Amino acid sequence: MADLFSQTEPPVAEGRHRPLADRLRPKSLDEVIGQSHILGPEAPLTVMLRSGSLSSLIFWGPPGVGKTTIARLLADETDLHFVQISAIFTGVPDLRKVFEAAKIRRANGQGTLLFVDEIHRFNKAQQDGFLPHMEDGTILLVGATTENPSFELNAAVMSRAQVLVLERLGAEDLENLAQRAEAELGKPLPLDEDARRQLLDMADGDGRALLNLVEQVMAWRLDAPLDAQALGARLSKRAAQYDKSGDGHYNLISALHKSVRGSDPDASLYWFARMLEGGEDPRFLARRLTRMAVEDIGLADPQAQAVCLQGWETYERLGSPEGELALAQAVVYLALAPKSNGAYVAYKAARKSAAKTGSLMPPKHILNAPTRMMEDQGYGAGYAYDHDAEDGFSGQDYFPETMGRQSFYKPVERGFERELTKRLSYFEKLRAKREGQG
Repeated sequence: MADLFSQTEPPVAEGRHRPLADRLRPKSLDEVIGQSHILGPEAPLTVMLRSGSLSSLIFWGPPGVGKTTIARLLADETDLHFVQISAIFTGVPDLRKVFEAAKIRRANGQGTLLFVDEIHRFNKAQQDGFLPHMEDGTILLVGATTENPSFELNAAVMSRAQVLVLERLGAEDLENLAQRAEAELGKPLPLDEDARRQLLDMADGDGRALLNLVEQVMAWRLDAPLDAQALGARLSKRAAQYDKSGDGHYNLISALHKSVRGSDPDASLYWFARMLEGGEDPRFLARRLTRMAVEDIGLADPQAQAVCLQGWETYERLGSPEGELALAQAVVYLALAPKSNGAYVAYKAARKSAAKTGSLMPPKHILNAPTRMMEDQGYGAGYAYDHDAEDGFSGQDYFPETMGRQSFYKPVERGFERELTKRLSYFEKLRAKREGQG
């Protein structure tokens, strides 16, 4: 397996004070740990380099997975001058200087690979500023972002660059990285097997975070290896990556919603807990759970909506953390409830029909006639009062006269909607009977 950070030669004395992550930077792409889906023998970057046609790129992935390192190595592989900037600290005047320097290099026969960290932080005008320099070959742009580029980057930039997704490092990748660190430092981590596994878990797929943790542990003076409990007492667990307004937010709420829809209470509770651990507002979760009740359960279990509203009210009365249990109970109830989107589909169909038919008038027989003139126009004429009809059902048509009867609601054979199917069938038979009598 390739390595994200390489084992280097034993450091010289003046290099011992460099951070471990810097000392272990790979010197070639085949030393990169992980990301084999973009760096493997037939993967996109390898094919580009082999064919000599490297294009502008957007690296999308979590922190600490090698975005900057890979960009720097691409510049080495293609003999391009590497320039690194951060969108957080770079303004328009700084960008002008970068582009001017790149033009001078190009005139002297050398290209520029411009690596832009946090590229999504640039506004639309700043992003547009890259376009002419990308098009005329002044720069080869490699942008890095932790946010979904399709949401954060201009369509013009996206059309001129290939998006490559970098993945968080797995357990095997992190173990390989820990072993490289041990070789570099010349000693093993002073941890037993469980503590070592816990240290890797704390990194949460972030290689740079792991190396920072390794440096901390290696600096301790210990008489014996630490167990997991002792390690946990000395190190605080790294918070899971979760941006309440970013891509992680939408990914996790999607996972929760689809787990509920898929009737999996365990997965539903897991994603619910993940969002709470990330600092999500329980009120947002309460609102989304209520939406799930009306969208995916609907009339198959009318009680589901009430359970959500009661859980929401209980949370408001108890607050955190006690009130979150009421929301967790609602999650379990929704996951195990019978599912139907019959009313949801019917509602969307009715909205579509209403938009299409515009301002068609209701049939005159169901219009009130408070004035003599309206009576003369036929308002209310022929209206059948259902309570006076046999079986309390007149069977009249209530749609606009030129539209004809429509059928939007089609209940499923699950939960309470079985009963609604019977009711629909009953009224359809009565309607056919009334029409036959007419």
